[in-house]
Amino acid sequence: MKIALAQIDFVVGDLDGNVDRIAAAAERARALGARLLVTSELAVCGYPPEDLLLRGDFIADCEQAVRALATRVQGIAVVAGHPRRANGHRYNSASVIDGGRVLATYDKHALPNYHVFDEERYFQPGDRAVVFELEGVKFGINICEDAWGAEGAAQAVPLAGVTDAHLGVNLDATGPAAAPRAAKAAGAQVLLVLYASPYHVRKRNLRVEVMRRRALETGLPLVYLNQVGGQDELVFDGASFVLDRAGRVVHELPAFREELSIVEFRGGEPQPGTVLPEPAEEAEVYAALCLGVRDYVTKNGFPGALLGLSGGIDSALTLAVAADALGPEKVTAVMMPSQYTADISLADARRQAEILGVRYHEIAIKPIFDSFRSALAPHFAGRPEDTAEENIQPRVRGTLLMALSNKFGAIVLTTGNKSEMGTGYATLYGDMAGGFGVLKDVNKMLVYRLANYRNTRSPVIPQRVIDRPPTAELKPDQTDQDTLPPYDVLDAILEAYVERDVTPREIVARGFRREDVERVVRMVRLSEYKRRQSPVGIRISPRGIGKDWRFPITNRYRHLFD
Repeated sequence: MKIALAQIDFVVGDLDGNVDRIAAAAERARALGARLLVTSELAVCGYPPEDLLLRGDFIADCEQAVRALATRVQGIAVVAGHPRRANGHRYNSASVIDGGRVLATYDKHALPNYHVFDEERYFQPGDRAVVFELEGVKFGINICEDAWGAEGAAQAVPLAGVTDAHLGVNLDATGPAAAPRAAKAAGAQVLLVLYASPYHVRKRNLRVEVMRRRALETGLPLVYLNQVGGQDELVFDGASFVLDRAGRVVHELPAFREELSIVEFRGGEPQPGTVLPEPAEEAEVYAALCLGVRDYVTKNGFPGALLGLSGGIDSALTLAVAADALGPEKVTAVMMPSQYTADISLADARRQAEILGVRYHEIAIKPIFDSFRSALAPHFAGRPEDTAEENIQPRVRGTLLMALSNKFGAIVLTTGNKSEMGTGYATLYGDMAGGFGVLKDVNKMLVYRLANYRNTRSPVIPQRVIDRPPTAELKPDQTDQDTLPPYDVLDAILEAYVERDVTPREIVARGFRREDVERVVRMVRLSEYKRRQSPVGIRISPRGIGKDWRFPITNRYRHLFD
C-alpha cells in the first residue's frame, strides 16, 4: 500500500483554511494511489495555538472542523492532529478519518513542558494506545513527545558529559519511551508519529537518532511527519522522514518547504525512496530565516517590509534575507545618514540595494538630530556628551521607519543580532523599534558566516561590508569593541551562559577571563527590561532569548565566582 506524507504549512486559527489544505492533499494523494494520508500534530488548528486552547469556543470549532473534514475525504484514510475536549479535559489528539467518519482517536501521552513548550498548561495526558488497520497493515499512532521520550526531558537541563555539546543532550543517560512500546504491544506493525517540532541548528541529526532508537526498541518501521512553516518566532522545518525497522532512513522530505510525498509499503516494510544529502549549517539557517520572514509577513497580512540599511553587516544580511524571502519588489531599504556616517557606508548601502533590486531611499537625519540637541541643550547644560546624545540618532531613525510603516503598511524589520540583544547593546525605541527581529537569535559570528554563505549563491553583500570592523557610527571613530569584548569571545560566553545554563564559574574554568565573563553576565542581567520590549524574532538556536527565556526584570541574584 502507498502512504502519503503531507508536510503542510498550516496557519494557526485558520480552521477552514487548514481543513481545505488537508482535503486538497488527500485528494492529490488519492489520485496518486495512496490509501493513507498522514498530517502533522494539531494540523486542524495549527501549532502552537497557545491560549486559544483555553477558549471553549475555539475547541468546539476545532471539533466541528474535524467533522467537516470527514465529510470531504473520500477513498482515502487521513490521520489528522487536532485538539479535543472530553470528560472536562482538553487533549492533544489525532483522529483516523475514513469513509466519512472518525474511526479512532488517539490522545498524546507525554506533554512537554520545557524550552518553548508548555503543554501541561493546556492538555491532560492520554493513556491508551490506538492501533487501526488498513489493507491488512496495523498502524499505531504517537504524537511528538510520545516518541521523543526521555531524550526530550534531557534537553530541559544540560547534562554533564554530553554527546552533543551544542545541544546539551546526553542520549546515553536516557531510557526508552513508553508510548511506542505500548503501540507495539497493541499490535502495531508500523508507527506513525505526528510532529510539530520547531527548528534549531543541528536538530535534524538528533531527531533521526532518537527515532532510530524507537525503531530499534520496537522493531517497527517509523513514519516521522513534521509540520513546516513559520509561526511567530518559531520556524518548523518539516524534514520528515521514514525509517525501516532497522532504524535506517529510507525516505526523506525536503526541509523548509511544503511537500506531498508517497512512500510504498510492502509487507509492512517501507520501500527505498529519496534520501537527501545533509545541508551545510549556514544553508539550513539561512533557509529558516527566509521562511520565518516570509510566513510572518504574509500570514499577518503585511504588503511588504522595510528596514534601515546602514552599510553594516547586520542590516546587509537582513536585507538579503528579506529580498530572498519576499521578493525585492516587496522590500524597501532606507539609508539614514548622520554626520558620523562614513562615505563608504553610503556607497555600500546604495550598491547592495542596486544589486538586490529593492526600493531604496535616503533621509538625512543631521537636521533632525541637531534640533533634538538644540531642544535639550538647556537641560543638558554642563554635562559632557555621552550615550544620551548618541542614542538620539537611532531613535530618530526608528521614528522615521515607523512613520513610513504607518503610511505604507509595510512592517519594519529590525536588524539587531543575538550578541547585541543578549547584552543590551541596542537602543530601546531606536534600532529596536520595529515589528520583527530577523537576526534576534543569530549571534554575530554566525552573521558573518551567513553573509559569506549568501554571497556564494550570488554576490549581494559588498565584501567591504563583511571585512570592515563593525561600528554603530554614532560618534567619530567608534567600533563595537569599544564597548563589547571581541565577538568570538562574547558569543562563546553567551552560548554557554544563555543556551546551556553553564555557570559563570564554569565558564571561567574553561579558560575565559573572569573580567569578560563578569562583564557579559552583568550586561545580560541588566538588559532584561530591553528584551521584554523588543519585537519577536526567529528562533534558530536550542535556546533563544524570546519564548524560552523567562528571567525576572527585577532581579538581585548575583552569581558567585569564588
